[in-house]
Amino acid sequence: MSIAENIAQVRANIAAAAQAAGREPGDILLVGASKMNDAAACREAVAAGIDALGENRVQEMTAKLAENAYAGAPLHFIGHLQRNKVRQVVGKVDLVQSVGSLELLDEIEKAAARLDLTQDVLLEVNIGEEAAKSGFLPAELLSGAEAALGRSHLRVLGLMTIPPVDAKREENLRYFDKVRALFLDMNEKLFHNSLQYLSMGMSGDYEDAIRAGATMVRVGTAIFGRRNYA
Repeated sequence: MSIAENIAQVRANIAAAAQAAGREPGDILLVGASKMNDAAACREAVAAGIDALGENRVQEMTAKLAENAYAGAPLHFIGHLQRNKVRQVVGKVDLVQSVGSLELLDEIEKAAARLDLTQDVLLEVNIGEEAAKSGFLPAELLSGAEAALGRSHLRVLGLMTIPPVDAKREENLRYFDKVRALFLDMNEKLFHNSLQYLSMGMSGDYEDAIRAGATMVRVGTAIFGRRNYA
């Protein structure tokens, strides 16, 4: 199937999951996770009406920006962002989805201030409390959000999470429910219910994430096909 056909199928699945949860399909933003796919594939996804494209690697994103790969769609950075690469991302993307530490907040604030702009971000939640994974622990999230509110060159639009890769479906559902609860609590306490995005769910679990309240899903393989890591 072509990328356009895959996007159409994913949108049909999104619609079914949303309707099953009593939600409007149009409230779900579809981000095409385009890691290891070339500029032509990105342009094909844009032509097929993808809502946004998401990149995981700074070097790959920079190369594809030079090829005008993302013209016509917002660009998100969805991977782990090292502090020494923040300057290459801030101002280049519409949304940084993976802000999971106070130190990274500081670097984004500095880079955005230099450019005199406001960088939109999501706070990443390490919902599985994994030692090897970045992200705010659930108990740290409110204090992290308060710190973000004190920085004038970034704007928090919501939360992002990735459950543990080895979690079973039942565990994933619990993780999604926990993050949604954190989102609702943070939104009410600190953001006057103005947050827009709860980004959770990938190719294998985006329908479950939607049923749990996700407003944004990051889908790669189901759109672009399996990646060749050779």
